[in-house]
Amino acid sequence: MDAHSDLSRKHCSPCSKETPPLGEKEIRVNLGKLNGWMYENAEIYKDFSFKNYYETTAFVNAVAWIAHREDHHPDISFGYKQCRVRYKTHAIKGLSENDFISASKVDALMI
Repeated sequence: MDAHSDLSRKHCSPCSKETPPLGEKEIRVNLGKLNGWMYENAEIYKDFSFKNYYETTAFVNAVAWIAHREDHHPDISFGYKQCRVRYKTHAIKGLSENDFISASKVDALMI
């Protein structure tokens, strides 16, 4: 089993304000398990490109379904042929494993 599929098989678990955010080393290790995600300003993000508006909105709806199912919600911005998905665990003001689990599930949409 590769690292990416290992993350995508997990499920998000609730974080409390007492949950510590991941440290830099944990962030880098988990980032290495994803495909093309960037880390900046205590969040991870990835830009996606599509052929048309229909494909873009279908992708956004699929990401929304993942967010609902995992109860972990990204910030999403999109236009005609592009979409940016950003994750940060707001309850802890940093990154948790949930962010990486969710990002891995989003990546799986593109396979």
